[in-house]
Amino acid sequence: MTYVDSMGNIEILEEIFDIDTGDGSMAVIRKRPVDDGAPAIIMFHDGPGIRGATHVFARQLAAAGYEVLVPDLYHRHGRMIGFELHEREADPTLVNQLWELVATLEDDAIQEDLELLLSTTGLDQRPVLGTIGFCLGARAVFRTMMRRPGLFVAGSMWHPSFLCDDKLDSPDRSAAGLEGALFIGIGAEDQMQPLSGHRPFLDAVSHLPSVDIQVYPGADHGYTWEGWPNYHGPAASDSFDRTVRLFAEQLR
Repeated sequence: MTYVDSMGNIEILEEIFDIDTGDGSMAVIRKRPVDDGAPAIIMFHDGPGIRGATHVFARQLAAAGYEVLVPDLYHRHGRMIGFELHEREADPTLVNQLWELVATLEDDAIQEDLELLLSTTGLDQRPVLGTIGFCLGARAVFRTMMRRPGLFVAGSMWHPSFLCDDKLDSPDRSAAGLEGALFIGIGAEDQMQPLSGHRPFLDAVSHLPSVDIQVYPGADHGYTWEGWPNYHGPAASDSFDRTVRLFAEQLR
């Protein structure tokens, strides 16, 4: 499928393909410019899963000149499960289903799936890659950069979740060893994952020269998604600009 952006000057190739993980087939969204050679970005979706907003954002990032691949983190429970806003409004019980799915995600399984994606597509042969994630996907960004520091040299975390917990491998415990360049965008009014809850992680990385932390006044959790209740235009726009600039500096 070919898509032309709203300015009418960028052709984007779009496809969905499947990878056999041994734990069921995993769908992967891929969007990229028509011209070859675009730097590649792995994008980790948030709690509501792959939905229309996911496609819109991936398309915007592709239009900025990147090959974007989005693995379906919920593939063990069905193909491309996503919770659209209107569906949740019509059936409030879907929120419970969403949280049940979130609770099934494990760092190791996500990383195993990522390795299959990289080897299947040949992206593991690229000199460098970038990664971006939202909410729980931001935690996956951190795990990816720590596990593969020579390959994933740039990351972007938007309204992150689960950066600090009571386990020995909590992200904040190893964050000071981060080697890559990282952007972190957090809403000052985040009610789901308050800024105070991230403080150990932020304190651990704040001294690192390649980490950019932005706290957005008035922004809540999920400020990314236009058309959703928590959308915050200034925060989303600034986060996108900083993310694209970071990727340009580190991947091109």
